[in-house]
Amino acid sequence: MIIREENIGDCRLILGDCLDVLPMLGTFDAVVTDPPYGIGESSKNVQSRQRKAGGNSKALADQKDYGDFAWDNQPASPEHIAAMLACSKSQIIFGGNYFELAPTSCWLVWDKQNGENDFADCELAWTNLQGAVRRIYWRWNGMIRKGQEERFHPTQKPLGVMRWALQHLPKTARTVCDPFMGSATTGVACVRECLSFVGIEKDERYFDIACRRIADAVAQPADMFAANEAAQPTQLSILDGDAA
Repeated sequence: MIIREENIGDCRLILGDCLDVLPMLGTFDAVVTDPPYGIGESSKNVQSRQRKAGGNSKALADQKDYGDFAWDNQPASPEHIAAMLACSKSQIIFGGNYFELAPTSCWLVWDKQNGENDFADCELAWTNLQGAVRRIYWRWNGMIRKGQEERFHPTQKPLGVMRWALQHLPKTARTVCDPFMGSATTGVACVRECLSFVGIEKDERYFDIACRRIADAVAQPADMFAANEAAQPTQLSILDGDAA
């Protein structure tokens, strides 16, 4: 059931449960999403994360309180995965290593350059695309991160990483769906890449944030994009050496 819907530019944002909504939407050229992994990445857990500095344990300095919620207590179900595969020709699914998906040659690897802490060094996106493993370096470690993006969601991806991921889709892909939209970073990336976007989110707090972010992105003149964003990331093979 669609609880609420907003159409902004070439983006359609839907408040509802993606299992209910996806069968109503037909097919897309691609699904690009970051579903819950079931690792309990709520703010109360994140706030307790520690990093080692100089041999001493020190709390991360930039952990925003996103509220107490349980959205990541369970991973996306096999039914969620099947629905995403059924409604799209191409898929990029972050956290793909947490789900039962077919073997692939084209993993997308985001190296977060975390330094010494207990967060994962990299995040993996499973794809059904043709090609070799690809890696991007994009620091995203508390206060020490590339760019000046405001964070709205505890598992928010950098806009540059999502644009890089979209650039791996076939050139014919024009319509993108994110069934776990969150704060709509995938949608903002689609606006930047001139792609049509459909996002689904069941938490009204994040849906409202997503609407504001998409409206801001659509309102920004295209010739201002480059001026307001960091330089495009360098794409490297996973076998390449460390970034300079």
